[in-house]
Amino acid sequence: MKTLPLSLCLCGLLTHSAMSSIEKSPFGKTSAGEEASLYTLKNSSGASVTITDFGGTVVSINVPDRDRNLADISLGFDSVEGYEGDKNPYFGCITGRYANRIAKGKFSIAGEEFTLATNNDPNHLHGGDSGFNRKMWEATIDGNKLVFSRTSPDGEEGYPGALACKITYTFTDDNALHIDYEATTNKPTVLNLTNHTYFNLGGEGSGTILDHVALFNCSHFTPTDDTAIPYGEVRPVKGTPFDFTTEHTIGERINQTDNEQIKFGLGYDHNFVIDSTSHGSMVHACTVTDPASGRVLEVHTDQPGVQFYTGNFLDGLEGKGGKKYDHRTGFCLETQIFPDSPNNAHFPSPVLRPGETYTHKCVYKFRVKE
Repeated sequence: MKTLPLSLCLCGLLTHSAMSSIEKSPFGKTSAGEEASLYTLKNSSGASVTITDFGGTVVSINVPDRDRNLADISLGFDSVEGYEGDKNPYFGCITGRYANRIAKGKFSIAGEEFTLATNNDPNHLHGGDSGFNRKMWEATIDGNKLVFSRTSPDGEEGYPGALACKITYTFTDDNALHIDYEATTNKPTVLNLTNHTYFNLGGEGSGTILDHVALFNCSHFTPTDDTAIPYGEVRPVKGTPFDFTTEHTIGERINQTDNEQIKFGLGYDHNFVIDSTSHGSMVHACTVTDPASGRVLEVHTDQPGVQFYTGNFLDGLEGKGGKKYDHRTGFCLETQIFPDSPNNAHFPSPVLRPGETYTHKCVYKFRVKE
C-alpha cells in the first residue's frame, strides 16, 4: 500500500474548463415565500452537479462508475422544503459563518468577548440557529461559473462585522467540482466556511459507506472532548484508528469503542491535520474509493484541516425519491480551519480583519478506478 505524496503537481486538475453549461430551473418556495432555484452545471461528458441558491447547497452530483453509468452520489432532498426543515443535517450546504464548533459559543478578539448561539449544547455549531445554510444567496452565472454572493450583516448570529461573501462553483470536463470562497469584513471577525456535502460513492440511498476505502495525507488529528471540542492537542494518528496514511476501509476500525476518540465521536467526526499545507498552496488531502462501483473521490485544498464525518447521526431520514438515509450511509470531507480555533491561539487563526480577504479553495475530483 502506498502513502500519498506530500505534494502533487496539479497541472490539468486545477485548469477550469469552459466547456460546461449551466441551466436554471425552479425548486419551490421557502416558508418566507422566497423563490428558490436549481442550477445544473453539466460538462461535455454528461456528468453534472446541481446546486440551489437556498444555502448555496449542492443538491446532486451525477458522475459515472467504471461501466460509465451515471448515479447521484450526494445525499439530499427533492425540494427546498427539505433543506429548510429542522431534520436537515446540513446536506450539501455552505456552512458558516464558522463551520464546525466553537466552545460554549464564546470567543474574544482584542479582549472583547462575543457570545453566539449554543445550538449544539453546550457549543456553537455551523453558524448558529440560522446559519448560512438557511439563507438565500444571490446567484449569478458567469460563463461556466456559478457565483453566489451574500452580505451577512453586522451582529448576525452574534458575529461582529458586516461580512461580504462570494462562493464560486465550477464543474470541469475532468469531473472536478471547484469551490472558491472569498470574504471581506468591516470589523475584525472570525470566519471558517466550508461545504457540507454527504457523499456515497455507490449512489445516494444505496447502503453503507463502511466498505469505502480511505487514504489520507494526514499524519495528525485534533482529538476532542465528549462534546466534540478539541483539547488543543495535535496528536499523531500512528497506532490509532485514525491512521489512514495507508489504505483502510472506513468500517474496519470505526467500532473500536475502547478508543476514547471513537467513543466520543460515535465513529469518525474529527478534524484531520493535512500534511504540507501553506496558505495558497493546493495539496491532495485525501482519497476515498468505492471498490464496488469504481468511483473515486479526491479532495484537494489550501486549508490546514479536513473534517471527516461518517454519518453517525443519520437515522433513516427520508431523502430524495423517498430513499432512507440510514446510519453511516454518507460521509463528509469538510475542508476547514481547525474547530474552536478562536479559543486556541496555537491553531491556525480564523480572524479576518478589515482590509484583508479571506480565501479558501477546495476541489472535489471524481474519477474511476478500473
